[in-house]
Amino acid sequence: MQRAFDRARLLFQETRGDKNTRKNEGFPSTERSLPNLGSPFSIPITQNISSYLGKNNPFAGPVNPKTESVWLFDNTAYRPIHPYPHAAQPWQASFSAAFFKTETGKDISKVVADIADKIGLKNEGSEEERERGEQTIAKRLQPFADVVAPARWVEVKLPDGKRQRLGPGGRSATTQQIITFPSDHTNGQVVETDAVNAELTPIGPMTTTFAEPEGWLVISDVDDTIKVTLTPSPVGILRSTFLSDPEVVASMPALYTHIQSLFNPTWFYLSASPYNLYPFLRTFLHANYPKGTILLRDASWMDLSGFFMSLTMGTEAYKTGEMDKVHSWLPKRKVLCVGDSTQSDPEAYGNIYRKHKGWVKKIFIRKVTDVAEMASEEKNSPERFEKAFKDVPKDVWQVFEDPNDLYAAVDALKAT
Repeated sequence: MQRAFDRARLLFQETRGDKNTRKNEGFPSTERSLPNLGSPFSIPITQNISSYLGKNNPFAGPVNPKTESVWLFDNTAYRPIHPYPHAAQPWQASFSAAFFKTETGKDISKVVADIADKIGLKNEGSEEERERGEQTIAKRLQPFADVVAPARWVEVKLPDGKRQRLGPGGRSATTQQIITFPSDHTNGQVVETDAVNAELTPIGPMTTTFAEPEGWLVISDVDDTIKVTLTPSPVGILRSTFLSDPEVVASMPALYTHIQSLFNPTWFYLSASPYNLYPFLRTFLHANYPKGTILLRDASWMDLSGFFMSLTMGTEAYKTGEMDKVHSWLPKRKVLCVGDSTQSDPEAYGNIYRKHKGWVKKIFIRKVTDVAEMASEEKNSPERFEKAFKDVPKDVWQVFEDPNDLYAAVDALKAT
């Protein structure tokens, strides 16, 4: 039922541009050929049915350390802003967690072999290198094969020593709730929160970054903006996600380091990827870019066709919605948006500029030309950008190919 709902939501949000790109690049046929990883649910019927009740589920229980685990997602704490003069409010943040079954014993060897065949692994390197490649595929595929555990909650220890229950998770086995902090924190401070039983969190504790109401904020896309994903290509997505070493877009780490040194902004990394990729993306971002909150779709796909759909359908509506959420947290910040031309970043950033006048100060769009599928794409046409940024002043948005061309524009923001 949840999977059907997630698919219906994507179809509802799909734009004409999404549909054309998917058709032209063969996404539907590739998706139909991908193997299914099985049912996302392998739990007693009481837990299965009661998961529809979400946080009000009377049948929910704590995470079982012997058979289950939980991921805690990094977040950003903010002070709510009132429309009238008001004393500084207590810090608060949206806490998110995802719950999984562990050691489910699923055999994913056929799926690994299918992915290896689609990306042409059998024609590459030595037998030993191919075996290592299949091991990498299996490791990265595992979060998609893990059975979700709805109707579960976890107790965490907040930085002030208090204990707080997160959950229970709903149908998608995720939970989100607002938690208030004591007021003795400073802008840019980072604190950790872990489960009371740390063994439950295999990817480690979550971090909370504190952001005062005023200052700079960066909203950055991930795929093909700062990480090579080859989003326009089904085979490219499979290779970059499940086999290749994560690769930065050339010169983007240095640019982001420069932005960090000038403005000390709060960072949000906005991706249309499902939360199954959180550990993979978090490791990549921490190794190459300023740390920040990663915003991902809350659907856990148990089939790879759903993963493709998540990346290529309804991204404009999804990203606009997530930026609305960020605006509700930090409406007084000055915002720099960075994206690329492969998905709907220009349209989403144009939407948010028009919707929240004065919030977005600058928009950079990377014109992706190093992917074969983009060579003759209308996505890189001047007409596309003009339409996306209708009523957005021309000095606010800039299309670039070489990040080194942006330094002057970044430096000029100091006077904003």
